[in-house]
Amino acid sequence: MTAPHSPSGSLEGLTAELHRELRRLAAGAMRGERSDHTLQPTALVNEAYLRLANSPGLEIVGRNQFLALAARVMRQVLVDHARGRRRDKRGGGALRVTLGDAQTPDPATPFDLLALDEALDRLARVSEQQVRIVELRYLAGLSVEEAAEVLDVSATTVKRDAAMAKAWLYRELVAGGSSAAGD
Repeated sequence: MTAPHSPSGSLEGLTAELHRELRRLAAGAMRGERSDHTLQPTALVNEAYLRLANSPGLEIVGRNQFLALAARVMRQVLVDHARGRRRDKRGGGALRVTLGDAQTPDPATPFDLLALDEALDRLARVSEQQVRIVELRYLAGLSVEEAAEVLDVSATTVKRDAAMAKAWLYRELVAGGSSAAGD
C-alpha cells in the first residue's frame, strides 16, 4: 500500500518531520498509565503510524489535522492494549488515567481507561469537539494554545469546552451519573 499524500506531504514525511512532537504526544498519552506498562512511547508512535498507514483513503490536509488524528489513534491503541490486558487478566490489569487540572473534587482520581473510553464515546454524542479537546489536552498532553491551534479554535473555547467535558466525565466516572446524550 502506498501512503496517503496530501498538499503538505506524505504520511511518512509528516511522521518524520513531527517525530519529536509525536513522541511528546505519546509520552503525554501514557503519563497516567501504570509504571509497569508494557507499551513505551516509541512503540505507541510506531503502532499509531502503522494504523494510519493502513487506513484506506486517508487524506491528511496538514500538520494540525495530522496531530489531532495521531492523538485519536494513540488513544485507540491504548484502549485496545487495555482491552487485551483485561481479557488476559480478567479485569485485573485495568489501565488507569487521570484528568489533571480538573476543577472537580480530587482531580487526581484515576479512571479505568476502558471506562474513560466508553464515557468519551457517550460524550461524542453530545460534543465531538469536547472529546477531541480531552484527547489533545489530557491524553496527549498538549497545552491550551496547542490544542486550540490543532482544532483551529480559540484558547477560550478550548478552556470552556475542557471544563465542561471534565465536569461531564467526572459525573459519569466518579459520581456515577448517567448522562443522556441530550444533557
